[in-house]
Amino acid sequence: MSTPASRLAGKHVVITGASSGFGAAAARAFAREGAHVWLGARREDRLAEVCTALADEGPGRSAWHGLDVASTSSVQAFADWLRANAGSVDVLVNNAGGALGLEPVSEGRDQDWEAMMQSNVLGVLRMTRALLPLMPRDAGAMLLNIGSIAARTPYENGAAYCAAKAGELALTRALRLELNGTGIRVATLDPGMAETEFSVVRFKGDAGRAARVYEGVTPLRAEDVAEAMVWMASRPAHVCIDEMVIKPTDQAAIHRVFRRPS
Repeated sequence: MSTPASRLAGKHVVITGASSGFGAAAARAFAREGAHVWLGARREDRLAEVCTALADEGPGRSAWHGLDVASTSSVQAFADWLRANAGSVDVLVNNAGGALGLEPVSEGRDQDWEAMMQSNVLGVLRMTRALLPLMPRDAGAMLLNIGSIAARTPYENGAAYCAAKAGELALTRALRLELNGTGIRVATLDPGMAETEFSVVRFKGDAGRAARVYEGVTPLRAEDVAEAMVWMASRPAHVCIDEMVIKPTDQAAIHRVFRRPS
């Protein structure tokens, strides 16, 4: 479903974590709407491939710059690059994040916990702080954070990830209060089960274990989530979709998933 191109055509859209998954799909979806797409991620080779492919998606400009949201200096360099090349930011999609490990707290690893807090919470704060000066006031700009249903319902063996995503939800709600009256809309999009590289990363390259997560289920695709991002960002300037939860039909709740027999 295409949204009215006039609302996003020519707008500057920044997407973090754009080298794969939701971020790469969002880059394609916004490009199709005629937006200028500015991409950041750590995996620069993958990022360059995504950006190159956008030439066939729409008339807008696309460009990329290396970005590690866990590094303040990297975020600042990215912001400086945007200021010099884009000049302004109409939509910031804070997508960089992810989960590491699936162990109980008693067996958790500091490096996994710290990485999840850095990307899912501190990274969002850093990017928002750095790019807010570039976002126009009273023009329907949007700050769109990509969260998770894990923010709303914690589950066993996911304490750190659930805490990180709950932090993202809390800071989104706080930002909405802080920015009230500026015209900047603040939203969170919280997906359920979606088949991307998420589980492969969580299980540190164990593709077999990752595949079992989706056995017998028809999960969301990255494109489904990207379509929701575009819809949220393309509402009229006076409309803010504060919070959206999107799940596959097979997932009634975080613990309630219908699986077809193999």
